[in-house]
Amino acid sequence: MEQSAGSAEAARILQDLSSFGPVLAIKLYRIRLEPSPRVPILPCLDHEAQLHEGVSPHMAAYVQESTSGDIHEVVFIPSRRRLEVDTFSTWGESTPESRARFLGSVSQRFPGYTARVIAPSWWRGDRRVAASCRAQVTLRDVLLGTDAASVKAGIERLQAIATLMEKQSRVASWGIRTVTGPLLAAAGVALYLLFGILSLRIGESAVTALRYTLIGVLGAWIVYYGLKAVQLTEMSNRVWKRTAEYNLILSERRRLGT
Repeated sequence: MEQSAGSAEAARILQDLSSFGPVLAIKLYRIRLEPSPRVPILPCLDHEAQLHEGVSPHMAAYVQESTSGDIHEVVFIPSRRRLEVDTFSTWGESTPESRARFLGSVSQRFPGYTARVIAPSWWRGDRRVAASCRAQVTLRDVLLGTDAASVKAGIERLQAIATLMEKQSRVASWGIRTVTGPLLAAAGVALYLLFGILSLRIGESAVTALRYTLIGVLGAWIVYYGLKAVQLTEMSNRVWKRTAEYNLILSERRRLGT
C-alpha cells in the first residue's frame, strides 16, 4: 500500500520537477513509475546493496536547472514528507548559488515537504571520492555527453581505479592483522625489560603512569590504522558503485536512443 501511494506521489513530483528543467535520470528504491518516463531509470544502488528493509521507499532525480544549466540531485521520501538536495553526487556540477536557488525553488514548489541539503562527509571521504571520479569522467558527460565511446572509456578507467583501491584496502587490512600480534608481543617484552630498569630510578608510580601511556599510544595507533583500512574499503566501494551507476545510465541512454 505504501509503495502504491509512493508511486503516485513520485509521478506527481516528477511532473512538477519538469518546471525547473529537464529530468535527466531517475533512481528508485521500492517505487514503481507507471508509465515510465523516457529517461534513464535505475535502482538506488546505495540502499539496495544494504539488503535491509529499514529504508523508506524514495526517488532521486538528476535535474538540470534551465536558467544555469547546473545539475542537481534531489531525493524525495514521500512517506516522511522529506526532500534532500544531495551535493556529493553532483560535486562540481553546480555552484553554491545555484544550489541555494534550487533548494528555495523546490521548497516553495513542495511546501508539504521538509527540505534540507546533504553536505559531503569528511569522515566518509566524500570529497576525495568525488575528485577521483571527476578526474576520469564527469556526471555531466554521463548524463548529456554525445561521445558514448569516450564516456565508456572514462567509466572503465574509473572502475579499474576502484578495483585497485579495494586491493589497497585489503593490503592495509591484512597488514594490521599480521602486524598487531607480533608487535604487541615485542612491545610487551621490551616494555617489561625497560620498565624494570626504570623503576629503580624514577619510582614505581611513575613507571606505572608511563606504562599505561605507552600502551594507550600503541593501542590508539593500531585502532587508527585499522579505521583507515575500513575507510579505504568504504571509499573503494563507493567509487565502484559510482561506476555501476554510470554504466546503468549509459546503458539506459543507449536503449532509449538519447
